[in-house]
Amino acid sequence: MNAPFDPVEDRRAIVDPRTLGDALSRAGSAAATGILADALARGREEIARRFARDPHRGRATARSTAYLHVQIVRLAYEYVTGDQPPELAIVGLGGTGRGEMAPYSDLDLMFLTKARPSKAVERIVEQTLYLLWDLQLKVGHSLRSTDEFLKLARDDMTVRTAFLEARLLWGSEDVFEAALTRFRAKIVAGSAADFVAAKLAERDERHVRMGDTRYVVEPNVKDGKGGLRDLQTLYWIGKYVYDVREPKELVSVGLLTAEEFASFERAERFFWAVRCHLHLEAGRAEERLGFEYQKAIAKCMHYADRPGKSAVERFMHFYFINAKTVGDLTGVFLAQLDEKMGRKGSRFALPTIRRRPKALAGFVLDRGRLSIPSDDFFAADPVRLIELFALAARERLEIHPTAMRAATRDARLIRERVRKDPRANALFLEVLTNVNAPDTVLRWMNESGVFGRFIPDFGRVVAQMQFDMYHHYTVDEHAIRAIGLLATIERGELKDDHPLSTALFKQIGSRRTLYVAVLLHDIAKGRGGDHSVLGEKVALALCPRLGLDEAETEAVAWLVRYHLLLSSTAFKRDLADPKTIEDFVAMVQSPERLRLLLILTVVDIRAVGPGVWNEWKRMLLRTLFDAAEEKLRLGHKQRGRSEIVAQRQDGLAQALDWKKTAARAHVRRLPDSYWLAEPPEVQLSNARQVAQAQAQIGAAAPSIVAEDEPDRGATRISVFAPDREGLFFRICAGLASAGASIIDARIHTTRDGMALDNLLVQDARERPYSDTRLRNRLVRSVETALAAETLPDVSAPRRGRDKLAAFHVAPSVAIAERASSRTTVVEVNALDRPGLLARLARAIHGQSLEVHSAHVATYGERAVDVFYLSTAKGRKLSDRQADDLRAALMDAAREAEPA
Repeated sequence: MNAPFDPVEDRRAIVDPRTLGDALSRAGSAAATGILADALARGREEIARRFARDPHRGRATARSTAYLHVQIVRLAYEYVTGDQPPELAIVGLGGTGRGEMAPYSDLDLMFLTKARPSKAVERIVEQTLYLLWDLQLKVGHSLRSTDEFLKLARDDMTVRTAFLEARLLWGSEDVFEAALTRFRAKIVAGSAADFVAAKLAERDERHVRMGDTRYVVEPNVKDGKGGLRDLQTLYWIGKYVYDVREPKELVSVGLLTAEEFASFERAERFFWAVRCHLHLEAGRAEERLGFEYQKAIAKCMHYADRPGKSAVERFMHFYFINAKTVGDLTGVFLAQLDEKMGRKGSRFALPTIRRRPKALAGFVLDRGRLSIPSDDFFAADPVRLIELFALAARERLEIHPTAMRAATRDARLIRERVRKDPRANALFLEVLTNVNAPDTVLRWMNESGVFGRFIPDFGRVVAQMQFDMYHHYTVDEHAIRAIGLLATIERGELKDDHPLSTALFKQIGSRRTLYVAVLLHDIAKGRGGDHSVLGEKVALALCPRLGLDEAETEAVAWLVRYHLLLSSTAFKRDLADPKTIEDFVAMVQSPERLRLLLILTVVDIRAVGPGVWNEWKRMLLRTLFDAAEEKLRLGHKQRGRSEIVAQRQDGLAQALDWKKTAARAHVRRLPDSYWLAEPPEVQLSNARQVAQAQAQIGAAAPSIVAEDEPDRGATRISVFAPDREGLFFRICAGLASAGASIIDARIHTTRDGMALDNLLVQDARERPYSDTRLRNRLVRSVETALAAETLPDVSAPRRGRDKLAAFHVAPSVAIAERASSRTTVVEVNALDRPGLLARLARAIHGQSLEVHSAHVATYGERAVDVFYLSTAKGRKLSDRQADDLRAALMDAAREAEPA
């Protein structure tokens, strides 16, 4: 009965059941709760002290925690039943039965009876549970007869799985053993294939729910791909099929080798340590390893900074290495299960691929998967290590785990001779540019270690996380996902999402230029310098080796060097300013580069993570592309700008169905920059707002409209009011006080002194304000700020532990005198916090400067706010004014940082 707690050292120092039992026998109900609560608290403190002394002993901590909780359950039950316990078995399920619980895990209990539970038994169970709940324990529980349990287990794989690790914690051993015997005979026997198929399907569904990659930068330690649950799934399958009693028996039944099980144990120990630290840091049952915990856990586990890599990055790098190990073990385990359990020519509990490719270059098929004829196949010709993946891509075959195991083992055979071999490089390029599923095969190549060996520069970014809130994946996973997106666009499968990129793909001169550029665009991250500049040098050295000619090499190097140019210009600069387009075109220089750069930018942004790409970014990129393409086509004639303005004015007049004189009056009062900056649907909404405001309340009072724009992922706040000093700051302050985050602002002044400002805002979850009441609240908040006699106060940001508290962004202010011909462009980089933009606007107002446009971009925790400014007289800032503004903005950015 005590078997699961044998490894727990000095158990009585954690909890002394005999002493507590004596105290409880003399206690009333109120005192009993206090006695147990005190014992639980002391036990947790003792376990935490031990863990702090040896922070890598997570499994010992989990076992000690399970022992403590089970003893509390036993004592509570004995207190309730006294000297006359019923014929009842208290069964621990899942982790409780296994004897491993993280500090704040739920207890998982089944109260099991031989026959239908009597009313007396129900009262005992109820009283026991109430006592446990009084201790603030979370208890998953059920009261079943053996027949009820078996019926549920027959129909429900979750119940069946939980009972696999069932242990009798206290009570009737006869009841438990009888149920266990019937479970094995009636439920488990003959159902192995069904169980395996169900567990693998459940695993796949869980992976999809958690992001379907081991390399998400905020992984779920318990349920994420490559985490603890994947290891437990292997054990459950082994236990179900072979009735193994503990994980090490997976070796004796031939599902893992001794070396592979050692890897299993190392990964399990590491994940248990991380999970226990995570629970203790969070103070609750937290399973997602969020940014707010990563630094603290890295410190607890004694990781230290190293040149070019911080302690937290080293910790997470090791995390992803262990997640990869779990993936490798899963493949090997399932391959051995196939060999042992599958019928000849078929796979066990999995579909068998029946394709028969004609030419396999010495490789063989094993149950529809690509494999090797002998164990020394790669050693005889190491180029075959690349050919394995090229064949898999070409023939659309899955690689057999035996071949993957051999490739992982023999990846060390890839040395300089293989890297310089033209055949090997041609085969690699074939994988990279395969239009069908290059990301899948490249991911296999990466997990085997062959990718990093063949391209050592790529090997340097394998499992390298980027400690920021913008990037969702490790550097290598981001690159592979981008390549997959590129192939999807080329196949035309994203035509509805990206019609321009899909059309442009057919126009580019060299598709392999684009694929190689996507592969290399972040290749130099983590080297302590500008990764774009360093990556350009990598491209210049690597491309000729891969077989690219001089022109292709030059194009790849330029794309890597300037892969952020399009997005940076689109998101940070005023696209209605002709100087913006001129400067951008001067850098791009050719239509071919522009086409390549657009497609690269699209897949780069989309591969960052879910939710990063949106309609707003699409519109900005398309606007810049169209303007640049037109200028490249027309040269210096610049006929396009006036044509676009006239076209949009005519389009608005037709959509409004106004009298010609009224439409003409409206379009004349707005500057050209307005017609270039705002999309037609916003111009239409603005026109109706202006007309309504002047008809109902006259031009003296402000008109504020809030409209949901789901296609742009935001809510638009349009303000039409008499232009006055500090207007922009007041609007920002009003929105900040309502909790809105401003993601973009377009500020226009009519020729008759009115302001027409359009701001895009999101809520705290980075979504539009779809609720009408919330939009009305935004309007009222802005109205209050505009009506106040004094300037509104910008309240202090929220304090306390959150994701942003884990990051530091050194504030910086860059002033670009030449970025605009009419205004001074100021860029502020700072930690994104509530009310940051309002603080910056207040600083600008304090310098008596006018804001002509503001462009707000956020990259995770980093905010990049760009302002186009002039003096009150419409002039650029002098050197002294620029210095004063820089100091004021730096103070505002620091003020917004967390304490």
